[in-house]
Amino acid sequence: MRLLVVEDDADLNRQLTEALTEAGYVVDRAFDGEEGHFLGDTEPYDAVVLDLGLPKLDGLSVLERWRRDGRKMPVLILTARDRWSDKVAGIDAGADDYVAKPFHMEEVLARVRALVRRAAGHASNEIECGPVRLDLRAGRVTVDGHPIKLTSHEYRLLAYLMHHKGKVISRTELTEHLYDQDFDRDSNTVEVFVGRLRKKLGGEPIETIRGLGYRMGDPVEDRG
Repeated sequence: MRLLVVEDDADLNRQLTEALTEAGYVVDRAFDGEEGHFLGDTEPYDAVVLDLGLPKLDGLSVLERWRRDGRKMPVLILTARDRWSDKVAGIDAGADDYVAKPFHMEEVLARVRALVRRAAGHASNEIECGPVRLDLRAGRVTVDGHPIKLTSHEYRLLAYLMHHKGKVISRTELTEHLYDQDFDRDSNTVEVFVGRLRKKLGGEPIETIRGLGYRMGDPVEDRG
C-alpha cells in the first residue's frame, strides 16, 4: 500500500513516515501544499495524510482541488486548530477523517488502516483468502494458523492482493502501489516477489491471469 504524507514540519513528517513505513506501507513525502497537490494529482495513492496548515497552498485548498479533479483516495487531515468549524470545513471539502494535533502515532496508524481497508470494502482488520489470513493491525500473516515470515516487499505485495481479493491486478498497478516515486518501474521485481510468496504460502493462492496480471481468491462477480 502506497501513502502520501504532506506535512511541512520536518520532524513530524519524518516521524509519520517512519511509523507508516514500519507498519508496512511505502511512503512518499511532501513539505508544502503545491508539492503535495502535484503528487496527489499525478500518483496513485491508497491514502493521504494531509496537514491543513501548509505553506504555498493550504491543505484545505489542496483537498478541494483533488476532489474537484476526481481524485478519490481516502484523506486523513491533520490540524492543530481547535475550532470545530475547521474540522467541519475539512470534512465538507472531502476529507474522510481527521486527527487533531498533538496526537498519538498509534491513533494515526489505526485511522489510516481503517481508511485503506474501507476503501477496499473490508470492515475488519483481518482479511482471509482461503487458508491465508492477514492481520493488518499486527502485520502478521498465517497459513492454516501457522505464522509465515515475509520480507517487507513480500508483505506489501500480499497485502495489496488481499485487500483487492477476487480482482485481477496488473503488474503495472502493483508496481505503482508498492513502490515510491523513485523506484525503477522497468524492473521485474513483482514477478520475483510473486514467486517467493507462492513458495512461502504453499499451493496456488496467487493465480496468474495470462496477459492481465494476478488474482487472489475467487473472481469478483460483475454486478454491472
